[in-house]
Amino acid sequence: MSYSEPLYFPGRARLRRAVSRLLPAALALSATATLAGCMTAKIEENRQAATKIAASEAVVLLAKPHLEGAGTENAFLDCLERELVGRKISAEAETAQEEGKKKDPRSNQANKPFQIYADGEFVDALYPWLEPSTAPANADGLSALLARPGVGERVNAMGVRYIIWIDGATKKTDGGGSVACGAGPGGAGCIGLGWWEKQSDYQATVWDLRDKIGVGDVTTAVSGTSVFIGAIAPIPIIMPVQNTACDRMAAQLKSFLVGEGEDAMN
Repeated sequence: MSYSEPLYFPGRARLRRAVSRLLPAALALSATATLAGCMTAKIEENRQAATKIAASEAVVLLAKPHLEGAGTENAFLDCLERELVGRKISAEAETAQEEGKKKDPRSNQANKPFQIYADGEFVDALYPWLEPSTAPANADGLSALLARPGVGERVNAMGVRYIIWIDGATKKTDGGGSVACGAGPGGAGCIGLGWWEKQSDYQATVWDLRDKIGVGDVTTAVSGTSVFIGAIAPIPIIMPVQNTACDRMAAQLKSFLVGEGEDAMN
């Protein structure tokens, strides 16, 4: 999708005539995007062991370490925390630290099925064992880490029961069209049609720090097509791909942690 400015418009009448030729196709695509949904979502759960978290226990959401390339977006991690306990605990703790204030790194909310522990505080407390070059890659590595002097004691003091490693990202996969916007003596406006596709793929791998095992994972895949219609006034139709992936994953994680559906294993 491209934009050009300034663009001379000789008059609104001529602009309307041009738009009238484009508008039927634009509205048809708009209707397709809106009514047909133009967004698909898939959620899967793979449980390897029973889980039953207590309201006093906490989980910590960590972006899976990568030696190269970007990891999971902070916005997605913040969204998961908000959906799970109603607050962005890690962002709040980071802001307090930047302002030189002291803040409890735990959510400590009595009406929630479990708590969230701030990711930065957790990683700092276990430095350097969760850095990309030293973080355990599997349950065996987790057991070895917890066997190190002082590590298990620090984890118990924080009251963290589960580490949830989040891996994945939201990426643009396709797009096309062209929209031109500009202003002139006859008025201002946009003309054209642009579209783009985004794909959100995330995996949450859950490790039990008490039993020193991996207990399963939750994956979500959401794809959607957004449209930008230039019909004098720009009309964006945005598919909330990443937010939908967050909502779906948070709901499944909550069910996973509190032990719903475990009878299927027995």
